[in-house]
Amino acid sequence: MATVFELVFPWATPHADRIAADAFDVIDRLESQLTVYRDTSEVSRLNRIAHQAPVPVENNLFELLQLCQHLSQQTGGAFDITSGPLIKAWGFYRRQGRVPSDAELAAAMACVGMDKVVLDEPRTSVRFTHPGVEINLGSIGKGYALDRVGAYLRDKYQIENVLLHGGTSSVLAIGDRAWPVGVRHPNGSERLGTLVLRDRAMASSGATFQHFESEGRKFGHLLDPRTGQPATGVALAVALAPTAAEADALATAFFVMGIEETRTYCEQHPDVAVLVLSGHSSTTPWLFNDMGHFTTDN
Repeated sequence: MATVFELVFPWATPHADRIAADAFDVIDRLESQLTVYRDTSEVSRLNRIAHQAPVPVENNLFELLQLCQHLSQQTGGAFDITSGPLIKAWGFYRRQGRVPSDAELAAAMACVGMDKVVLDEPRTSVRFTHPGVEINLGSIGKGYALDRVGAYLRDKYQIENVLLHGGTSSVLAIGDRAWPVGVRHPNGSERLGTLVLRDRAMASSGATFQHFESEGRKFGHLLDPRTGQPATGVALAVALAPTAAEADALATAFFVMGIEETRTYCEQHPDVAVLVLSGHSSTTPWLFNDMGHFTTDN
């Protein structure tokens, strides 16, 4: 998943090295299923043929797609896994950013939208209603992997407390132990504060590292599926949610939605806590539904 995964066990956890090795094997298997960078993955197969006929998929993948559909509806389309054509149009698929032509952008937008993905629950099958539709799980995959590993550690090894993260941007704390996690400013020069995770998940989204410049403008890799344009106005979005998959998806959505839409979402979802740093503010974040998770350094 183009990142580093780590597990942090309490001191003296028996057989921690063997347990961790098994956990990383779970992540490897998920990578093989979910990635769009391998032609042999189940998701790549979907993208090739699901516009021709319904394609049965593995049960857990089907449930993940159902979650994606639900979150897309909840966020008004700010989170949308059908953004694959947009990612390619802007050159972020191969990390070779470019500004697409109006025609390229229009063609990509014609293939975007969860309304073009039909999920048949009795058959656990997926069908695309439009040729060219492609799903990309990059905005939820790391969090989903952490959830699956967490469930694996609980079920097989009865692990009661552990902290897992993928690239430090997706974090899952299992158990009643309190884990302090630092939150850095997207420019990397300072720390905004500390959040405390206890049986919760956290994810952050920013366009600090994946971006390109063209004609004096900076274009980030986080795209608004509703407009086809790179999202602007937010420097960092940090979401806390019951599961890592939800936190991952919502951090992306809140980055796209901006402060006012995020505020409205949080008023309707008290189980989600959010920190948003405006692109026009250097150090002062907005906090919604904080519930004591965040301690700012300012």
